[in-house]
Amino acid sequence: MSDETNSRDKKEVDPSKIPKQVKKGITIEFIKPEDFRQIYAIGAAGGHSPYDFRIGFYNDTPKLFGDSSEAQVIERRVETEVILSPVAALELSRWLNQHISEYEAVFGPISRAVPRPKREPPKPLADSTDLQGYI
Repeated sequence: MSDETNSRDKKEVDPSKIPKQVKKGITIEFIKPEDFRQIYAIGAAGGHSPYDFRIGFYNDTPKLFGDSSEAQVIERRVETEVILSPVAALELSRWLNQHISEYEAVFGPISRAVPRPKREPPKPLADSTDLQGYI
């Protein structure tokens, strides 16, 4: 067999498919610095350039002005921004997809809409009577 045939028959191994027990000798220690903080975010917005992906995580606060017929203002506060390389963004996407699949396998599909209790129409007061008068 020639070297050319040998090299064609060899399969390249995708490093992400190597079982974890094969990757020996590497220990990762997670350390949280003193100024570490967690935030809860209701949404994310961002974009990308050829160099990086930027994701800003935000929370919304409704602001009430005037009566309810006027337009409502919502203050969107960007709590933090994460900047990722394209490779890190791809790995984040894969990680999120894996964990979302695991979550849905246990808890069922994630719904985009938050279910809200249905409002019942106001019930007429039992002690009220029809108006009698000039009609």
